[in-house]
This record gives sequence, structure tokens and C-alpha cells, in this order.
Amino acid sequence: MSTNEYIKELLSHEEYSFSFQELQDNVPKTEASLKSELARLVKKNEIVNLRRGFYLILTPRYSKSGFLPVQLYIDKLFGYLNRDYYLGFYSAAKFYGASHQQTQKDYIITRSPQLLDVKKSKYDLVFSTITEWPADNIEIRKSDAGYFKISSPSLTAVDLIHYQKKIGGLNRILSVLEELTHEISYEDVEKLLKWYPNKSSLQRFGLFLEMYNADKKITDLVYENINSSKFYPVLLNSDTKQKAGTVSNRWKVDINIKLESDL
Repeated sequence: MSTNEYIKELLSHEEYSFSFQELQDNVPKTEASLKSELARLVKKNEIVNLRRGFYLILTPRYSKSGFLPVQLYIDKLFGYLNRDYYLGFYSAAKFYGASHQQTQKDYIITRSPQLLDVKKSKYDLVFSTITEWPADNIEIRKSDAGYFKISSPSLTAVDLIHYQKKIGGLNRILSVLEELTHEISYEDVEKLLKWYPNKSSLQRFGLFLEMYNADKKITDLVYENINSSKFYPVLLNSDTKQKAGTVSNRWKVDINIKLESDL
């Protein structure tokens, strides 16, 4: 079997990626010969060497753009890395219809240690690490290549709020939060509140739910959770060293920024 034949076999099973180790296990050729074949296929724009030892297959459908959607390979990539993951931030939001804020980056959340971001040709993978793994708020979606994991609507929202500085600032996420609000269910939030540790982000989350007219049962559920212990005023825009001042809302969130959604 040649490298080309192995790739055709993978595609027949709707697999769009492979590792060099897989190739060695299935194609009885020397390492040097396999690497030479891979180099020729990369040059012909039939495969992409995404990261050392891991390749994407560009079918005719994707060869013109030179870009394979992340949901077609992300689960296999993290199986190869032997790491937990989920698509988060804007990458998760688009699967809930909240795609108003377009981005060329794909955002992946994983456990420590930190992975180096991938920026190669049209691929821009941004990795973030967390310590508290949110198993109950990770959803499984199906793609043409199998299954992949994304954050639930409520986890997507609180992640966007908590990491606002890292992903472009508060005003950039407003339209996405507004669209996500209508996808968030009571059960989803109930699961989130059982483990989510960042009270200040929950305060901001509750404010946005109320602002965007979410189901009152959901907003009250968030408030009851926050109010079950003492909590303090926080700034809505966390990208500043100023201290929270007087607040007039029940969430104790100081709205210290002019909110300008682009919806």
C-alpha cells in the first residue's frame, strides 16, 4: 500500500486526518520514503502538515480554499495528543447560531500544560488551558468525520465573559452573548452552577441574561446561586485596574464601559 492509497482508504471512511505513526503502522515503507511521499503531497496541496506528526487531508471540496473546517479533525487531533478538549468561545458559539462575530481563529480549551498555538497558512488554532474541567457542560456534536466536543451555551457565554480580555474585549462579544441567550436552557445553567468557580463572571453573566431578556427562571436561578453567600461589586469591563464603584443593579456589576453591540 502507498501513502496515496492509505489516504484514499481513510477518506472512504470519512476520516480527514492522520498521524505519521498511523501511516507507519499501515504503509510498509521506510521512514525516509514515507516522509518523501508526504512532502510531495504537501507540495501538491493535497495534505497539510498541521503540526509535527499530524496531517490534514484536503479533498477536492476543500483543496481550492486550502482549509479544512476544525470539526472534521479536532477530535482526532486531541486523540493523537491524548488530551481532553472542547471547542469554545466563538468557535462553539457558531454551532448555536451565534455566528455574528466572524473570526478566522479556532479556539480550543484544554487542560494544562499549555499547548503552543498553531498558526500555519490559513490555520490559526488558539489554545487556552483550564484546571476545573467542565464535563457536565460539554456537548457532543456530529460532523461528517464523526464526533467533536463543544462547550454548552451557558459555558460558552461565561467563558466569553471570563476571558473577555483575551478574545478582543467586551464589546466584541456582546452580539454573540445576545444571540447565545436564546439558546441557554435552565438545565444547562443548573449544571454549570454546580461547579463553576468564578463568582464575578457569574455576576456579569446574570446581568447580561437580564439585559437580553432571558427566561426569568434562569436569571433567578443564577442570582440565587450568587446570593447564597456574600458577594461584592465587580467591574463589567475587567480590562482595567480601577475599583468598582456604586452599583444600582442586583448583580452588583459596575457598568464601567459604554456598551456598543454591533447587532
